[in-house]
Amino acid sequence: MRVLNGYIIKALLLSISLNIGVNAQSSSSTIADSLYATGNYTKAINYYAEDGGENSGLQIARAYNAIGNFEKAIVQYRSVVAIHPDWQIASFELGKLLLKAKEYDEARKLFSQLTALGDDNPEYHYYLGEAFQELEQPASALTAYKKAVKLDSTHLRSLFQLGKYFTIKLERDQALKYVDAGLRCYENDVSLINLKALIYYNDNQYKTAIPWFESLLELGETKPYVYEKLAYCYYKNWEFEKAKQTYRTLIGIDDQNSDTYFGMSAALRKNEQRDSAEIYIHKAMDVQRPIFAEGYSSLASLARERNDLKSALNYYKLAYKEAPLDDMLFFNICTVADQYYKDPKTKLDYYETFIKKFGKNRPYASKIATKRIKELKEEIHFAKN
Repeated sequence: MRVLNGYIIKALLLSISLNIGVNAQSSSSTIADSLYATGNYTKAINYYAEDGGENSGLQIARAYNAIGNFEKAIVQYRSVVAIHPDWQIASFELGKLLLKAKEYDEARKLFSQLTALGDDNPEYHYYLGEAFQELEQPASALTAYKKAVKLDSTHLRSLFQLGKYFTIKLERDQALKYVDAGLRCYENDVSLINLKALIYYNDNQYKTAIPWFESLLELGETKPYVYEKLAYCYYKNWEFEKAKQTYRTLIGIDDQNSDTYFGMSAALRKNEQRDSAEIYIHKAMDVQRPIFAEGYSSLASLARERNDLKSALNYYKLAYKEAPLDDMLFFNICTVADQYYKDPKTKLDYYETFIKKFGKNRPYASKIATKRIKELKEEIHFAKN
């Protein structure tokens, strides 16, 4: 009887011990989850390690990722995936982290495996496309993005990537196909509106581009390049007052960009405000130092409009001195010299120098120069007789 009682006591003690262990384990997991949920990741890691449950390994990886310790997070994720290769969530999170860590080929392998396991998941295909893109394999990236869109016609990130690709390639219709599909889902998506504006801008459809650039500003996208392109669109659409106002706004944002001053000068010239245009050219040259070629060339054009051929010729020569490889600058010197000088021999020297230096570069300009050389030689010949 005493022996039996002893066994009963031992059994009870063992049961109590096991229950205490289970409760302790459950308690560690509960505390860890609470700490993780409130962002106390380092303490959460300690409790998850104490818990030792299957899910705790994944939570430790997530906690390392949350605090920015990506190396430890990757190691932990790899460990979880090795033990549980069927846990798609662990592989998916590891793949995204590998992209962040620039481990592109390993990420590609993971997402390829995931698309094989879950072929109907557009996110897997999207991230596979991201990996291919980073590996500079655009054809494979496009295939992945298109598959994501096929699975989910509202997958904005894939639509954006496809729209962006065809925008860069200047394939207007293809780009609009994907951008418009995205805008039908979310009409105020800034990234897609930006692409649509650029599609029309790159296609020289400046009037059509204007409302899209204006929409970007209304949505708070007040970046310099938006003002710059909008101002140019106004200029090309003969809306010079709007162009000037937009350039003034841009100068208020960045007064050290010579392109803005040149843009303002061009708008003023079209509005026949040549004196003001000249002031802005000089301002452009002040912030452009030491590169003066564009400034001198603009001053030459202004002088030419005023029929001040002497100044135009001098400015073109100064521009060419700054950019001696610019063949069209030298051709402008030739044409202004042709108008300015009376001596046909002087004119001839300019054109022959152009043919000698740049004849092969500019077929059309060379044709004009060759024809003028012939005419001048005939003029010189008849003058002798």
